[in-house]
Amino acid sequence: MQNQTRIVIKNILPQIDCGAYFIKRIVGQAITVTADVFSDGHDVVECCVKFKHESDKEWQEVRMIPKENDEWFADFKVEKQGFYTYFVEGWVDYALNWQHGTERKIQDNQHVNSELLEGAEYVKSVLKFADASEKEYLEKVAAYFTNESDYDKAIQEATSSELHQIFKKYPIRFLENKSLELKVYVDRKKALFSTWYEFFPRSASAEEGKHGTFKDCERLLPRVASMGFDTLYFPPIHPIGEVNRKGKNNATNAQPGDVGSPWGIGSQYGGHKSTHLELGSIDDFKSLVKKAKDLGIEVAMDYALQAAPDHPYVKDFPQWFKWRPDGTVQYAENPPKKYQDILPIYFESGDWKNLWKELLDVALFWIEECDIKIYRVDNPHTKPFFFWGWLIAEIKKKHPDVLFLAEAFTRPKIMNELAKQGFTQSYTYFTWRNSKKELTEYVEELTQTEQKEFYRPNFWPNTPDINPFALQSGNESIHLQKYFLAATLSSSVGIYGPVFEYRICAPMAPGKEEYLDSEKYECYKWDWDKQNKITTLITRINTIRKEQISLQQTNNIVFCDTNNDQVLAYYKFDDDKQNETLMIVNLDAFNKSQAMVKLPKELWRGIPIEITDLITGNTYVWNKEWNFVELSSELPFHLFKIN
Repeated sequence: MQNQTRIVIKNILPQIDCGAYFIKRIVGQAITVTADVFSDGHDVVECCVKFKHESDKEWQEVRMIPKENDEWFADFKVEKQGFYTYFVEGWVDYALNWQHGTERKIQDNQHVNSELLEGAEYVKSVLKFADASEKEYLEKVAAYFTNESDYDKAIQEATSSELHQIFKKYPIRFLENKSLELKVYVDRKKALFSTWYEFFPRSASAEEGKHGTFKDCERLLPRVASMGFDTLYFPPIHPIGEVNRKGKNNATNAQPGDVGSPWGIGSQYGGHKSTHLELGSIDDFKSLVKKAKDLGIEVAMDYALQAAPDHPYVKDFPQWFKWRPDGTVQYAENPPKKYQDILPIYFESGDWKNLWKELLDVALFWIEECDIKIYRVDNPHTKPFFFWGWLIAEIKKKHPDVLFLAEAFTRPKIMNELAKQGFTQSYTYFTWRNSKKELTEYVEELTQTEQKEFYRPNFWPNTPDINPFALQSGNESIHLQKYFLAATLSSSVGIYGPVFEYRICAPMAPGKEEYLDSEKYECYKWDWDKQNKITTLITRINTIRKEQISLQQTNNIVFCDTNNDQVLAYYKFDDDKQNETLMIVNLDAFNKSQAMVKLPKELWRGIPIEITDLITGNTYVWNKEWNFVELSSELPFHLFKIN
């Protein structure tokens, strides 16, 4: 039989899929919980949110505040990493109900002797919870209520705010009801705010024709740090398969000297727990990770669950691969693309438990051996969702600082599921969103729907796999515009360089979003000392991101009206509205654009607003709701700080 209660609790937010998945926050953020809470009749209803960290024994509580139409809300902050649990509890508050009814009768000039005697019982019921001063007050009130000669004093106290606050403080929760328990996972700040730079370590050499090493990468760390990047991501650093190795431009047959794709992992020299011999030893990699950390950079590793045909796994654990009737192994395909140098892991293997354990051990190896705290996960959407939920949870138990970026340019529901399973950040469709309408609709989807509770976007204008049509012209303005948009719309941003900043953009063929002479299949010698307008402005934008808290989050954003579809304007603010920025972008890469920009209601305060362009240093005063802007294609954006 159901427990007796009079309280209905419905429509609790935030929650994901009826509580099946946890929402996400970072340390220090607030959670606003809303719920519909009501009862039969006209009695006074009260409710609260209870919450606690997984390491706490006692629940904390914050009372909910009524809005309208039986909707309530309350805020609480999460102060520690790990899981918090929260739920809503509601009750009919008979003491407050008594006070409210008695007050109405007194206002109607009714005599309330009987009601005062009833009130004395409510007063006595909270005496055991009260402190010394409250107890003294309550005893005096109880005496008034039970003595007819003190009637005037009694009705004065019966309607007093002091008694009301004590009843609120010590509610008698008779026939209370509680909702289901919901969870939030709390990460460190970098889960929300990060600035990524990707390059191939084998292209780090200063000498033409020589394979780069981890030591060469150490030489480049100051460049990465000086440009304002705090995360350095390397493609796989493991031995590269020699069987079916790919040649330049993804040629099926490699020529002598071809280095192959780093994603074809494993050879006679080792697998996922080894480093490529030409890059250096594990100790060399440890040294690189430590020196990067000294410069404020975390090294992110690629976690790619696949094997070259000569990976040790294929010989030692053949049951982890799918064998065809002719005795060959099914290689990876994404029609029309073929990856003859890669064998997918067979997750439906009967030996799946040992397979899962080994893949967990691989991740833990680099975490514990080399202090790796960030993984970029290759193609997670081609592996079982529930494997990822298990693996990420297992790692987080021992190493809560570890973050996971999902590289999954696939269908929306699949990308969302990966985020729900625990991926910290996710690649996005930003790479292909170029018009004002596309950008506005996509960012509002990410920030103003349920996705904001679990999906943390990381905006990349390019990757080694994607040479987007928008960048293939090599136009400088488009490169500037795309980085600015990525870095100010999203709090996490990344680029594949130096291809991006040097505008290397030739496509493999017309209509293909792939690079000609792709670095995925060969070593390059780059002029790493080269500076240009793009490197200068990337550095400036990244510096501003570190200074302006409003740019260190994604969800607090409001798009502004403009009278020109080539001009995009948006306003961002931190949770406390102590830091506010206004971005205006010319989306026309070839022409000057003019527009009137309407300040959002959050900024239109009826007084002049002083703004400083943090790119140029110029300060302006806007004293109208609509204001004129003009942007060239040479410097296609303003980044204003609201003073």
